Amino acid sequence: MKRLLWLLQWLLKATIFFTLFAFALNNQQETRVNFFFSTYWSAPTVLVVLSAFTLGVVVGVLGMVPRWWRERQAVKKNTSPASPAPAPTSEVTDGA
Repeated sequence: MKRLLWLLQWLLKATIFFTLFAFALNNQQETRVNFFFSTYWSAPTVLVVLSAFTLGVVVGVLGMVPRWWRERQAVKKNTSPASPAPAPTSEVTDGA
């Protein structure tokens, strides 16, 4: 069963790779991105899409950093290494 799941995962990864590869091969036309003050950037379409995706990931990660930091500080504050409570002990006694 593990081998079948491994094979399906590998097949899914290969399918995604070849789909993206075909997308890159089919989108090699020159694209022009216009900025302010008559500046522009000319690049193949696939690079423009990849750049937009990368920029989105970076903005998303940077947007999550403050929340992640607050959560981390809250966990540190709640689990400060004070004196740990002693573990409960149960003694078994014979009826004798």
